[in-house]
Amino acid sequence: MSSEPQAVPTLKFVQVLKGHRGRAWNVSWHPQGNLLTSCGEDKIIRLWGTEGGAEGKWVEKTTLTDGHERTIREVSWSPCGKYLASSSFDATTAIWDKKSGEYECNATLEGHENEVKSVAWARSGQVLATCSRDKTVWVWEVAEEDEYECAAVLNAHTQDVKKVVWHPNDEILASASYDNTIKMFREDPSDQEWTCVATLASHTSTVWSIAFNKTGTRLASCSDDGTLKIWQVYLPGNQEGISTPDGQPVWKCVSTISGVHTRSVYDVAWCHQTGLIATACGDDIVRIFQETLDSDPNQPTFNLVASSVASHGHTQDVNSVAWHPTVPGLLASASDDGDIRLWQFLDSS
Repeated sequence: MSSEPQAVPTLKFVQVLKGHRGRAWNVSWHPQGNLLTSCGEDKIIRLWGTEGGAEGKWVEKTTLTDGHERTIREVSWSPCGKYLASSSFDATTAIWDKKSGEYECNATLEGHENEVKSVAWARSGQVLATCSRDKTVWVWEVAEEDEYECAAVLNAHTQDVKKVVWHPNDEILASASYDNTIKMFREDPSDQEWTCVATLASHTSTVWSIAFNKTGTRLASCSDDGTLKIWQVYLPGNQEGISTPDGQPVWKCVSTISGVHTRSVYDVAWCHQTGLIATACGDDIVRIFQETLDSDPNQPTFNLVASSVASHGHTQDVNSVAWHPTVPGLLASASDDGDIRLWQFLDSS
């Protein structure tokens, strides 16, 4: 008796977006999902949109060229979608808006001594963070229109800081560094001072990127050591009996995915709609991981369920992955090969 072949999850190639010269470093979706933004070695920010509605082909809509003198490492949209921040090897962060009808750089944040590697907005849109090769993390407050003030310079890391991300619900800032650690920061309400409240140490080499899940109860991290790690927060009084010194939440590594990536893992993205995790790797491959259904929450199991196929894949290191904010399973990736690629995760069900 013949049985139906079992469908397997796949990462379907959708489209390649060409335009960058040299490395494409980063991709970021507008909060509404109508624009995809990319940046790279060519010092140009490219904004891509669809022709003919959401299902249409993605094409280049505009380019932003006069904000930076060197490579642009990362782009990040404010939660309201009105502001775009870009961080550069020229040690500055530019803030762009469209008030005039065209995107223009109306503020430049200066202060870092070296390349700015990452920039991220807090959920409130009133605070943003930058980090640099100068080992510091800066917190900036939106003072008034086009005015940004440095609220804190955080010196907790001992090496180059690669990535900053904000907790999805609270004003907690996480940073990843060449010193192999992840740090968590928050503002002390008693004196408005930003302090390091947690150090996450388990990786054996540079932590390249981090990403929170939808609720902010877990964090994914990826590293030069070739692993993907899942961290979970335990609050004071937790039922598992995990000790929380000084009444501070404690982050524990609850899962390590190793032996899957063959080179450094440069980026990780946690889809807030599906729970899928995507990674960008130095072996040119985009991979998708999914938590197993019967997973123990304190020792979760994540399986590799799909990866990019060589015939449509990147030909050099993948530097960035980003899930679409409203279309489940739509993923963008950026690579040293200069291409931006779009993928659609198709489940087996």
